[in-house]
Amino acid sequence: MTDLFTEKAQDWDTRTPVQLISSAVGATLLEQIALRPDMEVMDFGAGTGLISSHVASQVARIVAVDVSASMLEKLREKPELQGKVETVCQDIVDQPLQRSFDLIMSAMALHHVEDTARLFQRFAENLRPGGQVALADLDTEDGTFHAQGNEGVFHFGFDRAHLSELLTDNGFTDIQFQTPHVVRREAECREYPLFFVRATRT
Repeated sequence: MTDLFTEKAQDWDTRTPVQLISSAVGATLLEQIALRPDMEVMDFGAGTGLISSHVASQVARIVAVDVSASMLEKLREKPELQGKVETVCQDIVDQPLQRSFDLIMSAMALHHVEDTARLFQRFAENLRPGGQVALADLDTEDGTFHAQGNEGVFHFGFDRAHLSELLTDNGFTDIQFQTPHVVRREAECREYPLFFVRATRT
C-alpha cells in the first residue's frame, strides 16, 4: 500500500491548521468522554499521535492504528507516548483487528476511508459492550478543503444525519453531535466546520 503521507509526516505537527484542529478536538474529547485509568483505547487514523497525546496520561493503553508507516514513526518518537501507545500499521477495514476496546477515537481520518459503513461495523466489533466512539471530521464540503489534491480522499465531508443512521444501524445509541472547530481560510472567504460525534455501543 502506498504511503500518501511520507512527505507530509516530516512537518505535520508544525502546520497551524493541524495544530488548531487537534487542539480543539482533543479538548472536546476530554470534555465529552469520561476517561478512566483502566481504559483501553483505539486511536483510528492516529497519524503522529496528536489526539493520543491529549488522552495518554488518563488511560491504561492506546493502540494507534494507521495505514501510514511514516506518520506512526513520528508518533513513536514522542517521549510522552512511549510505553503507553502501541502502533499498528494496518487497514482494519480489510484486516480486522482482533482486539476489544473501551473507546475508539478518531480525528480527520474518516474521509480517507472509502467504505464508511464497513468501518463503522469494524468499530462496533472492536468495542466492548458500553464502549464509546468519539469521532471528528469535516461536515459536508465542496471538495476544496484539500487544496493540494484529493488523492486518498474518498469523501468531501459527511452529512451528520447519514452518520447517525450508520451508527444506529451498527448498534450505537446516545448519539450526540457538536461543532468543535471551524477551519477558516479568510483569503478564500471559506469556512469548513468540523463535527464531533460521540455514541455508545449497547
